[in-house]
Amino acid sequence: MAETERLSERIAWIDLSFVERDRTPRWAIEVGIRCHLAGMSLREVSKHLELFGIKRSHVAIHNWVHKAELQPISTVSEDQLAVDEKMIRLHGQQFWLYGAVDPQTNAILHVSLYPTANKQTTRWFLTELHRRYQLDSVEFLVDDADYLGSVLAEDGYRFQVIQHGNRNVIERVFWEIERRTSSFANSFSNVALETAQNWLEAFAVYHNSRQT
Repeated sequence: MAETERLSERIAWIDLSFVERDRTPRWAIEVGIRCHLAGMSLREVSKHLELFGIKRSHVAIHNWVHKAELQPISTVSEDQLAVDEKMIRLHGQQFWLYGAVDPQTNAILHVSLYPTANKQTTRWFLTELHRRYQLDSVEFLVDDADYLGSVLAEDGYRFQVIQHGNRNVIERVFWEIERRTSSFANSFSNVALETAQNWLEAFAVYHNSRQT
């Protein structure tokens, strides 16, 4: 199947209830969102949609992605979870990315972006992760990150410091996120934390859909 045909298939994980008018066909919005999350820039998506007779600006496509409010929904398949924190740059500004990945399924369970990294932001991330998935019996796999190990220890979570093995899955996910954000500078021109967070959650949904 040609790449353009594959990207143009209808998909089930995008909720288009945010669409209030029929100016753009819903199938075109689905294609636009999927193409962007699959790796096309906003302007490349705009040109791709023109092949189907749909003329929309890169700003309109940007708005589709963020109004869809996609959030990852998954389950923890085993008793381990890889977590990490990493500094990334969006349009020249520094942010801290926190993420949790199931090492058995490669599914992203949660991603969050903060303007700084410290014990408080680490605790916020872990609290939200626990609220979503009830991780009482899960062992966290971490590296020697500045705050994750100490906060996990202080809060009574089970964890293991490990550099390779099952923890490598989150390194690959972070590498892909970093590659995408550096390529999509126009997506984050205002560097609004909420905008970047929405994109990360949408990317996580797309990523998880590719693991099944």
